[in-house]
Amino acid sequence: MARVLVLTLVFPPDGVSTARIIGDVAEDLQRRGHDVTVLTTTPHYNVDIEAQARHQLRPRWGRLLQTSTFGGMRVFHVLMPRKNRSPVLRVVSWLWFHAVSTAVGFFALPSRPEVVLAPSPPLTMGVGAWLLAARWRAPYIYNVQEIHPDILVSLGIIRPGLRFRFLQALERFVYRHAGMVTVLTPFAEQRLLDKGVPPERVCVVPNFVDTAAAPEPRPNAFSREHGLDNMFVVTYAGNFGPAQPIHLILDAARLLRCEPDIRVVLVGGGTDWMHVAREASEIANVHVLPYQPSRLMSAIYGTTDLALVPLAAGTGLDAVPSKVYEIMSYGLPLVAIVDDASDLARLVKAAGAGVVVPPCSAASLAAAVRDAAHDREKWRAMGRSGKDHVSQHYSRPNTAARYDALVRQLVAPRAPG
Repeated sequence: MARVLVLTLVFPPDGVSTARIIGDVAEDLQRRGHDVTVLTTTPHYNVDIEAQARHQLRPRWGRLLQTSTFGGMRVFHVLMPRKNRSPVLRVVSWLWFHAVSTAVGFFALPSRPEVVLAPSPPLTMGVGAWLLAARWRAPYIYNVQEIHPDILVSLGIIRPGLRFRFLQALERFVYRHAGMVTVLTPFAEQRLLDKGVPPERVCVVPNFVDTAAAPEPRPNAFSREHGLDNMFVVTYAGNFGPAQPIHLILDAARLLRCEPDIRVVLVGGGTDWMHVAREASEIANVHVLPYQPSRLMSAIYGTTDLALVPLAAGTGLDAVPSKVYEIMSYGLPLVAIVDDASDLARLVKAAGAGVVVPPCSAASLAAAVRDAAHDREKWRAMGRSGKDHVSQHYSRPNTAARYDALVRQLVAPRAPG
């Protein structure tokens, strides 16, 4: 057993998928006998208000540092402003978190950690993990949810040049000092091997899903509220930002306006949400909603006939969204809007869970939606195939066992005798 410090930018009651996943990983390590402490932010990113009401924070250093408990674990929360659309302010917020969390990790932890676990993004989380691990002479596990800085170039956020080379140097530093680097897919593993990370320090640990979860079928409160009981519902739920080509979904919806029973539902938030909402207000078959409480997701997916997973060109090479596993666990067929060479495309094809369309063709997306609406039994069979696949390969117990084994592996050489 080990004392584990989880250093993470998001954690429940933040409502984003990474927060939920890291919360589950921390809870599973605690249940397997490890002593887990979490060092994170105050809720700031798509906060689940109902979960926040159950998650009472208590002042430690005034508002600067607060504490709570989660699944029997002690959680330290560094004051963090709500997520801002300005990239500059986000970077400032990250630097603030790194400075204060390092001070907390040096001077306020209840016990000396033996392993530090830190998920990305941002890339600087790896530097924070290195500082705390060095302070306590402990190894750290760097969990790569997205490969940075590569994905920033794919999105056009930065260009190859001095800044990119600096971030590459930072990336190499983080990988070089990590006790273990975990990635989500074999393709991501190969990307890191190509970058020179030793193979013995890279491990594939996919994200996971609660395979026991079941959708709440129509009619339900969500379907009734939005008039969707008798419609063929196509849903995207998640972030609205540069990595998601939401405009392509809107273009496809325009092509489907002559299909009276098809409705496109877009649920989420992010930097592009207001723009999408304004554009969609002129498209009769599209509903745009803000992030919904997590308790409604079973009703949202129970209302859904076809799920969409959009990734901008180039970004699918760096990440597989965790929502894919959730969609498959609910037995829903999906359309992956992604590069054909990506791991997401490979996953969908291997599972027989749906189809892949390029992130540049609204016509291909519209054709896939139309086919799903007109041949529903064929697509329901795809949904069942996806559910079988995710239950076999991406269950929560399997992933928990892998993290448990990694922690034990890193602590074992340090044990006496």
